[in-house]
Amino acid sequence: MDSRFLNVVVNGDSMWPNLPAGSTARFEKVEADALEVDQIVLLDHPFRPDLRIIKRIQSITEGKAFLVGDNPDPTASEDSHNFGAVEIASIFAILSQN
Repeated sequence: MDSRFLNVVVNGDSMWPNLPAGSTARFEKVEADALEVDQIVLLDHPFRPDLRIIKRIQSITEGKAFLVGDNPDPTASEDSHNFGAVEIASIFAILSQN
């Protein structure tokens, strides 16, 4: 098994419709300098380290990323609107295209 990849079962509706609840998403571990705006990423929740979250990078400024959910309902996602921009280094994987 290739340790660069992680399979994650999506829990919740924050990334709907692109990643619906119950679907499995494959993530690839990456270095912080490989991150780009619009990528879907995996990271530990900034206030709950026991919880991994999936979000989309909306913007990157000065070593921080502003993350959002894809769900058009603003109450469906706990994201940077709630916890602020996160350190780029806290993001460890991107949605794999393979």
